[in-house]
Amino acid sequence: MEIKKYTTLPEEAKRIRTEVFLDEQKFTVEFDEVDDIAAHLVMYDGEKAVAVCRYFFSEEKDCYMIGRVAVDKQCRGKNLGSRIMTAAEDFIREDGGKAVAVSAQCRVSGFYESLGYKKASDEYLDEYCPHILMKKSL
Repeated sequence: MEIKKYTTLPEEAKRIRTEVFLDEQKFTVEFDEVDDIAAHLVMYDGEKAVAVCRYFFSEEKDCYMIGRVAVDKQCRGKNLGSRIMTAAEDFIREDGGKAVAVSAQCRVSGFYESLGYKKASDEYLDEYCPHILMKKSL
């Protein structure tokens, strides 16, 4: 597995995010202005993109935010989500980041807890889906 960092949103990331968030989960808004400022990570298994995420510094939260974490449906159950999160944290450390946060879907908050994230807000809705802010010191 190889993870590449991009400064613009690559087509492979668009494909996986479209399939996961728009097609599977039925969100209506997936791509936004944050894509223009974020770093985008894509994990490859050979030539095939299998997992993605993005990260950026949030002035409002005073920390880096990781988001749009998605794994290709055929590649789930192989710890790829954990691996791309760890890679994002490593890149953030290299950029001087001391803390990171995610706007986690509540249904997967246990995944983020297993990576050391702690709940840092009450539940809120992003479109129709309950989310919670979770933070971690690096």
